[in-house]
Amino acid sequence: MVKVRFAPSPTGFLHIGGARTALFNLMYAKAQKGIFVLRVEDTDLQRSKKEYVDEILDSMKWLGLDWDELYYQSERFDIYREYAQKLLEEGKAYKDGEAIILKMLPQQVKIFDLIRGEIQFDTETIKDQVLMKSDGSPTYSFACVVDDAAMEISCVIRGEDHISNTPKQIMIYQALGLKPPKYAHLPLIMGEDGTRLSKRNGAVAVSDYRQQGFLPEALINYLMLLGWSPGNNKEIVSFSTAVKNFSIKKVNKAAAIFSMNKLKWINGQYIKQADEETLIDLLIPFLRAKGYIKENFDRNYLKNVVHLFKGRLSTLLDFLEWTDYIFKDQIDIDAELKEKYLSEDRKGSLKELGQKFKKVDVFNAVNIETAFKEVVAFLNLQSSDLVHPLRVAVTGRAVGPGLFEAIEVLGKQKTLERLEKNF
Repeated sequence: MVKVRFAPSPTGFLHIGGARTALFNLMYAKAQKGIFVLRVEDTDLQRSKKEYVDEILDSMKWLGLDWDELYYQSERFDIYREYAQKLLEEGKAYKDGEAIILKMLPQQVKIFDLIRGEIQFDTETIKDQVLMKSDGSPTYSFACVVDDAAMEISCVIRGEDHISNTPKQIMIYQALGLKPPKYAHLPLIMGEDGTRLSKRNGAVAVSDYRQQGFLPEALINYLMLLGWSPGNNKEIVSFSTAVKNFSIKKVNKAAAIFSMNKLKWINGQYIKQADEETLIDLLIPFLRAKGYIKENFDRNYLKNVVHLFKGRLSTLLDFLEWTDYIFKDQIDIDAELKEKYLSEDRKGSLKELGQKFKKVDVFNAVNIETAFKEVVAFLNLQSSDLVHPLRVAVTGRAVGPGLFEAIEVLGKQKTLERLEKNF
């Protein structure tokens, strides 16, 4: 039975690198019809915090990274002490104060990494390893080995920054007389500038991406492309499709490059494909936080707004930016736009438009466009002479979706008020 684990330490929030590791473990488990274990490595009693545990679990649930079994290392200290005592009694470990330390025997250690092939280590360069600290807590490597063995983990899939831990853990397996699992070390995720991922170039917590308006399906889709490809140059891939094609041996050795622009593009594709009712539900918390809607908002009206703008969005937050002029009572027009499009010689034209719009009974895009064309003809202008001034006057923007559709959604009252206010 294939059994893998993701083992986050709750000394911080779940970051992109950790989420990618969890995803590849889950994909491997699903592809092999195996079991995915979540093991919270909270042995550092001073730095581990419940708020981090809660955030890690919540972020994984949001991403759809569902586990089959859940363990907390802080509840397993008696087990680690028992294994350490066994090594003491067998003379394989010794005490230094209250700490229990494993004697490292010099030898060549070889592993066959499922991604990188054969890796060889010389343990002569590794000092004796602390198993249990003087405060009674286990070290990372010791708790890791004991748990992987006890939980029957068949393959350890983790970041390549853990390669240096592997020989230490192999030696602990040997001392305990246990068979080590297979190993697969994932490539690191780097920023576009070639440096390690950091807050400056993308390595924020998963919860930050959620707050920035990314969809979980899009984030999962992007993470699976960081070090692996579904083939046929496909970039939009569902989780279920990816699982059918996933092979850990096809994961790249080279570092993966994190691109915020690529993530936003993928997110935009998922927004375009999303059902509008679903998008409304996702947008409601953002709109309420901004004060754009109240409890008794008109859902049908909001659906019309979503329909108009969904093709322009990279994130859900973009919706707030694009539509601010619809929800606000008043708009501020940039001085540069005023100078360019709202000159004195356009005042009369826009005033004429306002008078014409007043007479439009059914204020829809078709009738608005008809009225607009009639004014343009009456004033002997080109449509292009008045399109941008009208857009800037009523939306405060020089670009946007179809102008007449935008004015329909804005509504007659706000349109007339803005034309009258500006002129």
